[in-house]
Amino acid sequence: MSFGKGAQRLLKYIKGLKKALAEARSNLSGDGKALSIIKLAETYLKDSTYYYEKGDLETAFVTVAYAEGLLDALRYLGLTDFKWLKKPEVPKVVVGGTFDIIHPGHIEFLKEASKYGKVYVIVARDKNVLRFKGREPINDERHRLEVIKGVRYVYDAVLGDEKDFLKPILNIRPKYVVLGPDQPFDPIKLKEELRSRGVDCEVIKIKERFCKGTSSTSEIVKKIVKMFCKENFSNS
Repeated sequence: MSFGKGAQRLLKYIKGLKKALAEARSNLSGDGKALSIIKLAETYLKDSTYYYEKGDLETAFVTVAYAEGLLDALRYLGLTDFKWLKKPEVPKVVVGGTFDIIHPGHIEFLKEASKYGKVYVIVARDKNVLRFKGREPINDERHRLEVIKGVRYVYDAVLGDEKDFLKPILNIRPKYVVLGPDQPFDPIKLKEELRSRGVDCEVIKIKERFCKGTSSTSEIVKKIVKMFCKENFSNS
């Protein structure tokens, strides 16, 4: 069963916790309360396996994290001991865009990117938006940066470079670059260019737009203008 790189990391996490939990049970001391906590951790572990197999990776991660917290608490109290397997390093994932008016399409895109690791967002500079789109963004770059930082699937966000759009990628040094369906970059050429500049990463192109709700800033702007003009016409 495979749901992508994020699922593979989660499965390693679950397997590592299973071994740590068995060791913690064998080294357990104290009264029945400590054993009850071990059993509760085992229940959370079973839940995480169940949700993983159902494809609900977010809930699986939450439940396995609960189990880990219970084991760490028992060890802190001196009631057991165990060794954690070294956790695999979470890969860095880079996405870029204007992110002018955040809509469901953006959220679904970021959610998809987060399956590959920690998402770093490169927010397009105002000057570059004007140069490539022929218009200024509705919200300035600082505003857009702060809004995107608040999205749950985003680990960090930075402003792009006005002259070299690859420069932030070189600084972040990701394992993955995820492109949206409307971004006019050839994944193979981009990968080769990044490699020539010292960053060896995978470039993934999402082929289709996400259809959950509105997925276009232009559509939102047109709807607002239409509603505003209709209201003004009715009041005149």
